[in-house]
Amino acid sequence: MIYIIFGILCGVTNVLSRSVNFVLSEKIGMYQSTFFNYFCGLIGSLLILLVSGEAFKLITPSTYSGTPIIYAGGFVGVVLVTLLSFLSSKVSSFYLTLLVFVGQLFTGIIIDAFLIGRISIYQVIGGILVVIGLSYNLYLDNVNSKTVSA
Repeated sequence: MIYIIFGILCGVTNVLSRSVNFVLSEKIGMYQSTFFNYFCGLIGSLLILLVSGEAFKLITPSTYSGTPIIYAGGFVGVVLVTLLSFLSSKVSSFYLTLLVFVGQLFTGIIIDAFLIGRISIYQVIGGILVVIGLSYNLYLDNVNSKTVSA
């Protein structure tokens, strides 16, 4: 049950952060809002790191076994936050959330294919069904908007 609650809270914070980033980008600019987003995230992460007592493990290099490609996640995050701040004014929050979900799903499938060497057919079918549903919903919204304006 706790995992369901955490999942719902993660979804809520994703939508809220995207909305806050959009408002902030409208007030001070897209790149400045992305900078402050990551700056505040860095400060918060450092505070949690210090409070948890894990900061001392960073001193010894033997505790870290990650590959350098892990650092690409920061760059991808900056690009994603900037792109989502830009798209928030053009796409509804519902569709943006679905697009991010589909992107994460198919990125996970691609990563699994490279790292594990196999693809889950259930994930592919689920992703295709979500894309079909999203496309159909967009089609219905487009038809309804033409009917209302006519």
